[in-house]
Amino acid sequence: MIREFLVRVGTFFILIGIGILVLFIASDSAGGANFDYLFWAVLSIIVGFFLRHRREAAAPAERFSLLRGIRRRGREPKERR
Repeated sequence: MIREFLVRVGTFFILIGIGILVLFIASDSAGGANFDYLFWAVLSIIVGFFLRHRREAAAPAERFSLLRGIRRRGREPKERR
């Protein structure tokens, strides 16, 4: 449960970092680049990726199992008659 919470907090930090990065780009295009925005954006994105990295790999989805089976049968060598 704590891991799931940390993954969500990591996603939050990534989104906040992207928002702050947009603010930096806007301040740069206005002519007065505020590099504090860039620093906080990079820092929050790094922390977000660090927290999201703790996520365990998801189990493979069974949505396309029929297509995988057809594709697997197509790869098998065909017998000569």
